[in-house]
Amino acid sequence: MKALDFTLLDSKNREITLSNFKGQKIILYFYPKDNTPGCTQEACAFRDSYERLLEKNCIIIGISPDSPKSHSNFETKHTLPFILLSDPDKEVAKLYDVYKLKKLYGKEYMGVERSTFIISEEFEIIKTYQKVKINGHIDDILTFLR
Repeated sequence: MKALDFTLLDSKNREITLSNFKGQKIILYFYPKDNTPGCTQEACAFRDSYERLLEKNCIIIGISPDSPKSHSNFETKHTLPFILLSDPDKEVAKLYDVYKLKKLYGKEYMGVERSTFIISEEFEIIKTYQKVKINGHIDDILTFLR
């Protein structure tokens, strides 16, 4: 399946278009919110594996509904070396079908489901991880990319 193209703002308010990275593998991951425990753990796991992923010709792009300013603070606080994009209207989350009905403590609400898409150099989605569990996720990605 072809990856769906989009343009969003990064942490420096620059427009980033996904198809500009055609020719590299793209690890596109969606997460609910900056500076929450699970999202911080996930971002730091990508950070800690960044060099190994670069060796596999991968670029990492994280997307959440947070603002570019929030992303900038998150990047600085945790020394994140990859791109974070702001999807405040959840348009791209909806495009990738990761804006879902969720449950927490018996309450239902709409939110971003933690998901990762591996996109090939030819701009094809070659692997999808939905309802991601953070522990072991990077190892699963590295194993898939072998």
